Amino acid sequence: MVIYAKTQRRSFLSIKTSLPSGGLGWALALVLALTSCTDTWDEHYDASTADYGTLWQAIDAQQNLSNFAKVVKACHYDLILDGSQTYSVFAPTNDAFTAGEADSLIAAFQKQAAAGVRTNDNTVVRQFLQNHIALFTYPVSSLTNDSITLMNSKYVRLTASTLGDRRLLTTNALYNNGLLFTIDRKLDYFPNVFEYLGHDHDLDSVYQFLNSYSVYEFNDAKSVPGEIVDGLTIYLDSVTELNNMMLNALGLINAEDSTYWFVAPTNSEWSRLVSEYEPYFNYPNSVAKRDSMVYTNTRQAIIGGAFFSRTMNPDEAFRDSAVSTLASSALVRTLLDMDYNYFTYYRPFDKGGIFDGTTDIVCSNGHVRKASTYNVSKFHTFMQTVKVEAEDILYQDTIIDAVDPLVVRQVTSDNPFYGHISGNTYVEVVPDPATAQVTVSFKIPNILSNVKYDIYAVFVPATAYDLQAVSEAAKPNIVRTTIYWNDQNGKEARRIFNRNVSNTPEVVDTLLLASDFTFPTCSYGLSEPQAKVQLKSNVSSKQTATHSGTLRLDCFIIKPHE
Repeated sequence: MVIYAKTQRRSFLSIKTSLPSGGLGWALALVLALTSCTDTWDEHYDASTADYGTLWQAIDAQQNLSNFAKVVKACHYDLILDGSQTYSVFAPTNDAFTAGEADSLIAAFQKQAAAGVRTNDNTVVRQFLQNHIALFTYPVSSLTNDSITLMNSKYVRLTASTLGDRRLLTTNALYNNGLLFTIDRKLDYFPNVFEYLGHDHDLDSVYQFLNSYSVYEFNDAKSVPGEIVDGLTIYLDSVTELNNMMLNALGLINAEDSTYWFVAPTNSEWSRLVSEYEPYFNYPNSVAKRDSMVYTNTRQAIIGGAFFSRTMNPDEAFRDSAVSTLASSALVRTLLDMDYNYFTYYRPFDKGGIFDGTTDIVCSNGHVRKASTYNVSKFHTFMQTVKVEAEDILYQDTIIDAVDPLVVRQVTSDNPFYGHISGNTYVEVVPDPATAQVTVSFKIPNILSNVKYDIYAVFVPATAYDLQAVSEAAKPNIVRTTIYWNDQNGKEARRIFNRNVSNTPEVVDTLLLASDFTFPTCSYGLSEPQAKVQLKSNVSSKQTATHSGTLRLDCFIIKPHE
């Protein structure tokens, strides 16, 4: 880099000779500015500290770094520090890092290697070696006050005299492939939220579930390419990066550049919740990958609402309400006409709140809230009220003896019922022929098994569309209900409710069709809903003067409860 700066200075001097006289002052200013910059770089790389050879050769040659060198060589990092990639190495001296500590780390590395642990996953490499090495060169001067990234992605503050809370003993020793510093004590390893889960034996269960989705993927952009053999690039240094599909969906608690809180159930709570939640995910045997879906959805249901990005939860709002990563925005809730803000918890630090009674562990990228009593309610997360809009053709199923497609009506803003009907839209199920008793069924998605549901249909009066239809609006409907599902073997089953139910006319009426109904199988998360609700008009030809055979339906509501 010194050579580069001096070369640049000569090139600007040569430019000056070809400039007209009017540009001489401009060129001279550039030369002076660059000379000043070069002098600063020269302070970084004093000729007396610059040397030939690689970082590994320098470390191996210095007696006061022999303990650090032993670990470097035992973990095969001598090959890396002897290569062409550039690094900054912050090596603890023998006074700060003893031979006994070195031998202990080497034994731990070898034990993990023998067990098949890959080098980048080895705790000695990640927590010790990579914790003292940074990619690229970071020279210090009297003005330095920067945050640098170590090889294990940890951030640490570097100043003219310190690395974190460690004192720099020597600085800016320049070698062919980087800079060598020495420090007065080894750097402590500060785990992130995800890493802490793997260190705490009380949290083994949640960690093993999340870590089962960890995959290392090759990153060619960060790898060092070598020669091409038989058309294939041979990489001198192959860089792989951790990717975790579950964390990508729920919260990047493994990322050092993000800040998260995570409510982690202890092993005993995890076991209790798995036993409680597993019956809710009893899929039919015909569902592809049934066992995998039962396993995954049960466990994801436990922790799905336990991730909190501090970017979305600033200090001033966090004590009032904690909004998890799966919460819907206000705009989405409005568009979907959602009645409840799931995955949002009010007064989270109060007694009974989600953070109440948890143990707080500070990590490099946030906090773990260790919960021996888990206060994240299923009714605030996955056990949600299901709402199906009758006008949504994706959920319209069977239409018998009625005009097909169903007639869609819009409620105008000048109508008294505007704002009282979901989405201000509903459907009319009109008899065809006029004397027929219509039958219509709707698919119901995301049903859980072994949960008590109350099932409602919302009826709309005729005047919601036509203010003149007063006599028609005064006529109630009479309906019978049938509920369908797929049994354990995947065959359609049903329950017919023989009782007649009638809505209250002239108002938007939420009519209870069935109470405490339990589906024996689950369809949660399936692309094709397996549960259905069917309504059949039971208005006879003798009742048409007092009752309406046309069903005006806003939506269906399927509400779970204890």
